Amino acid sequence: MISVLILTYNEEQDLPACLDSVAFSDDIHVFDSNSTDKTQQIAQNRGVHLHTRAFDNYAAQRNAAMQLPFLHPWVLVLDADERPTPALIAEIAKILPKTPETTAAFRIRRRDFLWGTWLAHAQMSPFYVRLLRVGRVQYTREVNEIAEISGETAQLTEPFDHFPFSKGISHWVAKHNNYSTREAELLAEGSFSHDASFHQALFGHDFHTRRIAQKAIFYQLPGRPVIKWLYMMFFRGAVLDGQAGIMYATLQSLYEYLIEIKHRELLRRRTNKLL
Repeated sequence: MISVLILTYNEEQDLPACLDSVAFSDDIHVFDSNSTDKTQQIAQNRGVHLHTRAFDNYAAQRNAAMQLPFLHPWVLVLDADERPTPALIAEIAKILPKTPETTAAFRIRRRDFLWGTWLAHAQMSPFYVRLLRVGRVQYTREVNEIAEISGETAQLTEPFDHFPFSKGISHWVAKHNNYSTREAELLAEGSFSHDASFHQALFGHDFHTRRIAQKAIFYQLPGRPVIKWLYMMFFRGAVLDGQAGIMYATLQSLYEYLIEIKHRELLRRRTNKLL
């Protein structure tokens, strides 16, 4: 048996279905960022463990949540708009009893959906570290957080599903508008200014080393929004996902454009050239 951690903020729409999908667990924890809707009431009515904490940043929130008194040594971490598939649940139950102590986490494939279409080609990062051995993870980076694992990370075969547009396009855009602000701030602070080689980006010793190097190189390129759109559309094949894939690639390019213009605005403010 494993524990389940669900991180929430104003998730009255998605939380019930998420809780239904993890009903197999006898230790479900909802870690809420002081929701103002019925999220906490739903958790209480379902009889799961409810914890609250004022949100400061994504890494800090997840680090605090991982300190909860989980009943089991393994915890499946989800957002409210995510659902483990029955096949994934069965695979976890089969593989964990045979997992060596040196393994501290598992990567799981996430399937993102837009208007009922699985973004099989358009999705940028299909694998996420979500099944964790308690006490062996530390999150870093304030937005788009990274899980740093103390031990080996293995990979599962079966996926979990993600519905990022369940609250509508406007909600996605508003959420990524906030993300882009913090990404621009990190960029202005020089968080991606370190030297990085293509060798590190392609052949770094672990996923996080490669990801940091890739971001450092990517943020040095001119015309990033266009590059990202072309990469997603024709290199990754978002066009093969039809209308949903084209829409998603365009939204991701818009997100990249917001990061760029906000970054430029911050630099102009520092030199008193805002107007």
